Amino acid sequence: MMLKSSMASATRKATPVAAPRASAFKVWQPVNNKQYETFSYLPALTSEQIARQVDYVIRNGYTPCLEFADAAYSFVSNENTVRFSGVSANYYDNRYWTMWKLPMFGCTDAAQVLKEVALCTRAFPNAYVRLVAFDNTKQVQCMGFLVQRPANGKEYCQ
Repeated sequence: MMLKSSMASATRKATPVAAPRASAFKVWQPVNNKQYETFSYLPALTSEQIARQVDYVIRNGYTPCLEFADAAYSFVSNENTVRFSGVSANYYDNRYWTMWKLPMFGCTDAAQVLKEVALCTRAFPNAYVRLVAFDNTKQVQCMGFLVQRPANGKEYCQ
């Protein structure tokens, strides 16, 4: 009798799941598709999504900082850099962008960070702008993501 009940549960059919929309799938485009920090493979973040990431930074006690760079100098390539060897891991030319003001040491209010994001993107509408977060205990950058891509930027394939 027990054998029948276990057989019945093993032969149950799975509940059908709706197929995802074709527009939900994205094919990675390897030609002229430059990636910048975390989330850069995704479409641009909304203001609400940026606010949630800023909340995460503040909640974890990280120090937020804004950086910006012109599109031509925002990524590492052999065309825009003089170097003695090829592009490789731990080679940091062009990875340091211009800092917008000073890092926001001791910041506990996400609204302050979002206000600075708005000021920076308004001041440099044709630049890439990223928010980075530093862990002051470990002395490392622990997070970084774009908060603005230039409107005329062609480095990202939608």
